[in-house]
This record gives sequence, C-alpha cells and structure tokens, in this order.
Amino acid sequence: MLADPFVHPALFYQGDREYVAATSAFVREGLDAGEPVAVAVPAGRLKLIESELGADAARVQLLDMEQAGRNPGRIIPAVLRAFADRHLGTHVRIIGEPIWAGRSTTEYPACAQHEALINFAFTGRDVTILCPYDADRLDPRVLREAAQTHPVIWDGRGRRPSDAYAPLQVVLDHNLPLGEPASPHILRFDSANLSEARTLAADRAAELGFVGARLDDIRLVVAELGANSLDHGGGAGLLRVWTEHDRLVCEVSDTGHITDPLAGRRPVDPHVAGSRGLLIVNLLSDLVRVHTHAGGTAIRTYFDLPGR
Repeated sequence: MLADPFVHPALFYQGDREYVAATSAFVREGLDAGEPVAVAVPAGRLKLIESELGADAARVQLLDMEQAGRNPGRIIPAVLRAFADRHLGTHVRIIGEPIWAGRSTTEYPACAQHEALINFAFTGRDVTILCPYDADRLDPRVLREAAQTHPVIWDGRGRRPSDAYAPLQVVLDHNLPLGEPASPHILRFDSANLSEARTLAADRAAELGFVGARLDDIRLVVAELGANSLDHGGGAGLLRVWTEHDRLVCEVSDTGHITDPLAGRRPVDPHVAGSRGLLIVNLLSDLVRVHTHAGGTAIRTYFDLPGR
C-alpha cells in the first residue's frame, strides 16, 4: 500500500526565535523545491515570518489567520482548499495556525474539530500543512489534543510520529450540547413562516447596529439554516436569537442529523447544482458551533458586534 502523500505535522514551539526558525525553514524548503507556499497565521506571527523571509516573502501567499480564519469552519474551504486547489498537480506547502492564546473557550472546540477534520479533507492530496502550537502559552489540554489531531509532532527534540493520533475522537469529544442561552428571542418556524425567522434575526441585528452587507449576511445565514431545517430537519425548526460576549448569536435547531463531518467545509463549484447552505453559513459567520446526534441538530452562529 502506498503511503498517503498528505502530511500534517504539529509544530510545538517555544518562543519567537524557535517559531521563526522552524517556519521560515519550512517555507524556504518549499520555495527551493519550486513548490507553492502559503502562510496563514495570526498577524503578529505573520510579521515575524515576513521579516525573516525578506525578499522571499513576495513569493509566498501571506494571510492573517485572525481574519481569514476567524471562524474555524471557514478555514478548510476558504483558506486551505482555496490555495491547494489552485495548484493541482504539484506539491503544496501551507502553514496554518488556527489556535493561538487569544482564542476563547467558546471558539476552541470548533478549532480542535477543524484540526481533526483537515486529515479527512486532504487524504490522498499532495499537500503538507504545518500547524504551529505555542507550547509556552497554550493550555496543556490543547497540546494533548494537537497530538490527537496530527499524525506527526515536530518540537525541540526532533520529529516523531504521534502515539496519540485519533482525529475522529476529537471530533466526537467536542460534539457536545451547547448550553442554554439567557433570555433568547424564540420563534418556531416551518414553511409557512420561514420569512418571520429571517425578519426576527435581521431586526435584532439592526437594533445592535448591524447595517448593509453584514446585516444581509445575517439574514442569509438564518435563511439557509431555516431552509436546511425544512429540507433535512423534519420540515420545521426552532430559531433562538440572543447576545453573548459582544456577539449576536443565532441558533437553529431541528430533528435532523448531520452524519457527514465535513458538511459545510467542501468548496462548491458555483456552476454545479446542489446544496451549499452550510458552506454559506461557515463563510459568512464569525463562529459556528454544531451539536448533532440521532435525535436532532443545533447550529449556533456568532457575529461580532459592530465596533468590536
């Protein structure tokens, strides 16, 4: 059996010097081999790498992960696949750092699931995705789960296979009930009043200062989630809207069950007919959390309040 060409190491680094040395060496190895290279890391880290690369930085696609990967569910389709799919037929290198010390506890489960799902999204692809982890600042649990979501570990001791590798287990471990909100606006909907769900979310968003395209995004997200409930969730659903930690939250729940862990994370050709509702939700939201099981599904979307 041939080895999978996809390589997905976790880099456990300590301090800026170790970070820059490892990431810049990874980039230059790719450039020297004529490989397309992308770097998607938080803005401060991006500046360090760019400075170290000097003139070579112009040969690399540089992305601020705090923006491009604000929602972890957006990273596979809009960052990793978007770059790799432009370079089919050649080996591609990407540095992707979706987890940093500033990530909130609400965001982290989606980040861990994202890291696990990369392994399934890129099976068989001639791609290497290096994921740095700040071993000094991140919680030990984060590093333990990084060993579960990455088949290879790079650190100061060298490179070695991960004895803990079990990505599907991480997906399952974070597929948990999302907790009850305080004082949400609630609407039960079906095909007769789906428009009321869109209106409820949009009205609440407008009260909070959302305008223009961002207000349209919220309206569209709720419309797509509602349509999914009608088509795949038993023909009806429940919308709840509230604010939480400087975010507007819109949650749609129904009796459906999402069995495909990569649902909403595959790029879709706009010329090909088919469902793309969850992809739209991931692309437009600042965070998406999902709890799904045989008895039902809740999809919770977050939008940073204006001015945050």
